[in-house]
Amino acid sequence: MPSYQNTTPPTSLSPGDVGFSFNNENFPGSAQAGSQFAIPAYAGRSDAGNAVRWQTLFGTAPTAVSLSLQGAMADVDTEYQTIDTTTNTAGEARTVTGVQAKFLRIKFTSATGGTGLTAKLLV
Repeated sequence: MPSYQNTTPPTSLSPGDVGFSFNNENFPGSAQAGSQFAIPAYAGRSDAGNAVRWQTLFGTAPTAVSLSLQGAMADVDTEYQTIDTTTNTAGEARTVTGVQAKFLRIKFTSATGGTGLTAKLLV
């Protein structure tokens, strides 16, 4: 379900959970956000933020690609801001520390060629 939606509450990711923003899907024709995930807050936890690992995989590698990890304090499309970006056509796993967002998603910006887009998050 690539395209931003918030008609139902997003799935939440607790520490150790993996969420698929895109799951072996066709590359969107234009910029689109993948599924978003809520990041629960726990009492007594420091304000240091979360370490977020995100990974991109391709069935067939594109010749050019741009994807970004985005976070927001409210699940509103216009509030999402880019935290990290990848242009690695081979796919990669990246880690960002100190993320203080209540919602996360991966946004597809562009690609040339390629098939089977998978983009996932681990909190």
